[in-house]
Amino acid sequence: MSSAVRGRLRPALAALSLSAVLVLTGCGSDPTAEGPDGGAAGHDHSDVPAAVEAPEDRYAGLDLAEPYRRPSFTLTDTTGAPFDFKAATAGRPTLLFFGYTNCPDVCPTTMADVAVALRGLDAAVVEDLQVVFVTTDPAFDTPEVLGEYLGRFAADLPVPFIGLTGDQESIDQAQLSTGVPLAEDHGRLHSSLLLLYGADDEAHVAFDSGNTSRDIAADLRLVAAEA
Repeated sequence: MSSAVRGRLRPALAALSLSAVLVLTGCGSDPTAEGPDGGAAGHDHSDVPAAVEAPEDRYAGLDLAEPYRRPSFTLTDTTGAPFDFKAATAGRPTLLFFGYTNCPDVCPTTMADVAVALRGLDAAVVEDLQVVFVTTDPAFDTPEVLGEYLGRFAADLPVPFIGLTGDQESIDQAQLSTGVPLAEDHGRLHSSLLLLYGADDEAHVAFDSGNTSRDIAADLRLVAAEA
């Protein structure tokens, strides 16, 4: 679907209130579950999934009804070292996605779209960006597995994609602190949102499977210009 078509559809979607919930996507299957209403949690968003709508349609991606603060959680990176997400990414444009390496469609498509978007951006924008992939299947996705998987997408980029794993409780808390619904079915039913945080440490826009690499690139330029 083209950006122009999506732009015309957004007012209708908002009118139907389809943007009030964040859908869990089952990789390799149709979406089967929805998160609870996330409209009354203020800026903390520690217990409810993100509410998505396009009140001003400012971005090529999905305008967030309320900005989401950069979450605070610590997991393990692909070197086996602790990674404090908030401290390590603070003040920098950051893309955050939850998925798993054995996903047959949504996850590799999203990572490939990010890689394509970054290849079309100025080096200064890319070098200040961080891309973080948090596994929803920590039983399988070890640091080594994550490193090999993400390296396939970012091998020719000036910045590596950061892969994070940990115990199940820590993964669950990371999702809650971000504001996405907890993954189900051993991590295979997970949020399809790719969140973009700006220099103000808030996410005003996100992307899903309906967005393209061009949408991601356009909003990265916009967010970088606001830094």
